[in-house]
Amino acid sequence: MYCNYCGKVSQDDAQLCAYCGKRVAAVAARKRLTRPRLGRKIAGVCLGFSEYFDLDVTLIRVVWLIGAFLSGGAGVIAYIIAWIVMPNEPELLPAAPANVERVHNP
Repeated sequence: MYCNYCGKVSQDDAQLCAYCGKRVAAVAARKRLTRPRLGRKIAGVCLGFSEYFDLDVTLIRVVWLIGAFLSGGAGVIAYIIAWIVMPNEPELLPAAPANVERVHNP
């Protein structure tokens, strides 16, 4: 696989360049736009956008904050709408251990 950022060749099955760390493989199925359950500050909207677009969450938060001030409050309304519209990330339940015997009570 050829890296367009640093110009070096890495393994064919690599997702990231071994030299510069940039993504070199195309994503087969992009993750849905959801609000993650861990790492939220308010509602997880900025974190969801940062994971979806593969950007730093601090950058998204600063841009959203500047947009909220410069738009006269439209950014706050957009945040609330995104909070309502974006679904929560599915809750991951721990798998039951394989060696635990299941007891059925009659």
